[in-house]
Formats: sequence, structure tokens, C-alpha cells
Amino acid sequence: MDLTEKLEPIIIVSSVLVGLMFSKVEFIAQNTDYMITFFLCMMLFGLFMEVPLGELKNSFKNTKFSLTSLVINFIWTPLFGYFLATLFLKGNIDVMIGFFMLILTPCTDWYLVFTKMAKGDLTLSLSILPMNLILQIILLPIYLLIFFSSGNAMDYTQLAQSILIVIVIPFIAAQIVKYLLKNDLKEKISELFSSLEIWFLALAVFCIFASQGKLLLDNLESVVTIFVPLVIFFATNTTIDLLLSEKVNFTYQEYASLTMTTLARNSPLALAIAINSFPGHELIAISLVIGPLIELPVLYAVSRFCLWVKDSGLFFVCNYF
Repeated sequence: MDLTEKLEPIIIVSSVLVGLMFSKVEFIAQNTDYMITFFLCMMLFGLFMEVPLGELKNSFKNTKFSLTSLVINFIWTPLFGYFLATLFLKGNIDVMIGFFMLILTPCTDWYLVFTKMAKGDLTLSLSILPMNLILQIILLPIYLLIFFSSGNAMDYTQLAQSILIVIVIPFIAAQIVKYLLKNDLKEKISELFSSLEIWFLALAVFCIFASQGKLLLDNLESVVTIFVPLVIFFATNTTIDLLLSEKVNFTYQEYASLTMTTLARNSPLALAIAINSFPGHELIAISLVIGPLIELPVLYAVSRFCLWVKDSGLFFVCNYF
């Protein structure tokens, strides 16, 4: 483990704190929104450079992994999320909706970084991304209607633009670069971007908190309100992922990939949806801004927990029972 890997938790937490500090500087707070997209694109470009496209079709054939992930993300998680929202947030409908939107939207970008940290199967994790995107787009308004009787229409045009810019363009750009460059140069570029991934993630996190920090700091009581159910969600799903992976005899790489794709939430995308779909309901946006504040340190800790499970032999020992 090199020095950067050892400093990863400090880098992530520092980016949150520095972002909150700079949110008080009006010029920075008002001009960082577009930078979130840029840094996420750069981070994903580097990740896509590492993924062998030819192996993606094999990952789609892993129906056991796909079905397990989809059941957790789109059947168990909405029901459990609504239960937690009702138990801990009842009486504040906007915070409930924000929490529920956060819980229901699986991550489509930085979960890949944490999958890599946990030494999971990046190609397998990438293969589940299209299904996660499509299902959250389709099911989010349906679940909101069922659980909250919300008649607000989502801005699908804005959502489609976000997906095109953050996912499709970096993916295509990475494939073009890999196709055009010779192996030696291609490997050098891939190694360069690989070393910069944590910094692109940190810069994206900084921009999120710099742009939305004032809103967050003005409503600190919401942090306390949403903290408990979110931590319970992460702890419960981490346990379920481990037990299920043992039960269905996943490899360690499949287990690590399942854990990250069912834990990481799509805060930036959910925030964009909330801003466009619920104008004038600031507490919904605040709930989504709070998400990364809790999520990012948790994801790092869980990635280290996964590695501990692997190194201790616990995962493979349990598979024998």
C-alpha cells in the first residue's frame, strides 16, 4: 500500500471539511456546481480506461450476482428505507422524501472507486451500472407516488443529460483512447489516471460541499435527524451483503462488488432530480447533501472491512459452512 492509499480517508474527510469552509466564500460557492460534473467525468474516464471492454459481456452472464444486487437495491432497500424514514423521520415529509430518494438511487459513479479500493471485480461492477441506472429512473417516481403520494413530475430531460455527460461520454472517450493509442502509451495514461482517481473524487466531493455547504450549515439539525437511519441502513446492508455472499458462494471479488453497489448511493444524481422535481422544498435537497457527508467515510471504512474479511480468511472459512 503506497502513501496515497494510506492517506485516502484523510483526503476524503479533508475534502468535505475544506468544502464546507469554502462554502462561506460566495464566489466559490456559486461557481463550483459545474466542476462536480467535470471531476466525476475525469475520475470515471480513468476507471473506464482500466476496464477490459471485451470482458463485459461475460459479466452480464453472471445472473446470480445481477439478481442478488437488483433484489437488494430495488426491492429490499426501498422497503427498508421507507421503514427507517417512518420510524425516525415521521412528521417531516421533506426530510423523509430526501432520505428516501437517497436510499433508492444506487450510485453510478464513485462506487467504482470504492470497489477498486476493496479489490472487487471492476468489470462486474460496471456491468450492473446500466440496469441500476434504468431501474432507478423508472422506479423512483413510482415509489415516490406509492409511498408519498407525490404528483411531482421528474425532469427526465435533465436526468438524461446528466447520464450522457457523466457516464456515456467518459466511457466512449476511454474506449476511443484505448483503441487509438499503442499499448505502452495506453498503459502509461491508464496508470496516470489511476493514480489521480482519489484526487478527482476528493475534488468532486469538495465541490459538492462548497456549493451546498451553506444550505447544510443553516440546517444542522437535519444532520442529527438523518444520521441515525442512514447509519442503520449502511450497517444493516453491510451485514446482509456478507451473509448473502456466503450463502450463495460468491467469490471475494463478487462479494466486494456486491457490497459497494448496494451501499453506495447516487447523491449527485438524486440531488439534481430533487432540485428539478421539487422546487421550493429545500429540506429535500439538504437531506441529499448530508448523504455524502456520512456515506463517503462509511464507504471507505467498509472497503477496509472487506479487505479485512479477505485477509483474515473469514469470508472463505464461512463459505465452508
